[in-house]
Amino acid sequence: MASTTATARRRHAGAGEWAAVSVAGGARRVEAAGKHQLMRRTGLPARDLRALDPALSYPSSISGRDRAVVVNLDSVRAVITAAEVLVPAPRDPDVAPLVAELRARLAAPPSPGAGGDKDGQAASGGGGKGALPFEFRALEVCLEFACKALEQETCTLEKEAYPALDELSSNVSTLNLERVRQIKMRLVAISGRVQKVRDELEHLLDDDVDMAAMHLSEKLAYQATTADGRSSRLDADNEPSEELNEERDGEVEEEGETSEGGGGYGNGASAAAGFTPKIDELEILLESYFVQTDGTLNKLNTLREYVDDTEDYINIMLDEKQNQLLQMGIMLSTGTLVVSAGIAVTGVFGMNITIPLYTAATDGAFWQVTGGIVGATAAVYVVALLCYRRSGILQ
Repeated sequence: MASTTATARRRHAGAGEWAAVSVAGGARRVEAAGKHQLMRRTGLPARDLRALDPALSYPSSISGRDRAVVVNLDSVRAVITAAEVLVPAPRDPDVAPLVAELRARLAAPPSPGAGGDKDGQAASGGGGKGALPFEFRALEVCLEFACKALEQETCTLEKEAYPALDELSSNVSTLNLERVRQIKMRLVAISGRVQKVRDELEHLLDDDVDMAAMHLSEKLAYQATTADGRSSRLDADNEPSEELNEERDGEVEEEGETSEGGGGYGNGASAAAGFTPKIDELEILLESYFVQTDGTLNKLNTLREYVDDTEDYINIMLDEKQNQLLQMGIMLSTGTLVVSAGIAVTGVFGMNITIPLYTAATDGAFWQVTGGIVGATAAVYVVALLCYRRSGILQ
């Protein structure tokens, strides 16, 4: 019993839970799969699987491989094949809505594309031209989920930011400054995430090879057609020619080099060298979400400009207050200087020295001298203020 438990533990060591949403009616199941099992199942190298680890932080990317498309956009992580979608950590509260959306959207009949029949055969084998292939439908759900999540965060931030900034403009306090500081930190974080998603979509739109590698259903159909044609030639000629043998040997060597290099890690087109699909549908799909992401980024840039304008306004207010304090300091310093001069004159008159003024009649002389000192002091102070205003020191 103990050995069986230990064996089970070793078997599930390093295995994580993955939600598998298949092409057959959007069926969903949760599986415990290890890294090597997923590598055999999807043909992905270990590096791509590490990028999907929720505990690690990798830059946003959408990579087309030989048999799968790896989606790592912000909080959306998934492996899309021609027959199923694998989502890690499906019990996570942030991931569960994505799994539910994939199940609901993929269970619905595929919507028709540009021209062709509407029977949805493209989802099962890439042969139909009227509906989007399964991998594009799954990719659309992932893109929509990521873009909506970022847009919702942006709208929530806008609802909190604009009133807080207006309140700070009318009342500069420690509490309001702390609120705006927290909002600015969130703004920087969300802007960086949206920018990464936008840059990845722009990179895909500029690279036709990467977009061609994401046509998994058509790639499988092309490989099947190539294999059937090769079998027909072999049946027609039981003794293949020397040229055909050299061609087969070269293909085997190429496949061996591909497997040694990480399962077609480069651009996903090594297994079908002559495969050139039409990328119009995928390009339109990516462009629509690129425009949506760009709009979200424009909202964040507008909010950032509003924050910068508010900061400039606050700095202007603080500079104005500082100027007022400086002007008041100049006025007080000038008043102190003038009063000190009056005190010096009073000290002179208080010296115990015999002069004719002390022996003369003193009726009303005290008030005359006191009034003269005060009047002279006030006159000097007014003259100093007028000089300050004329020179521009005071306003």
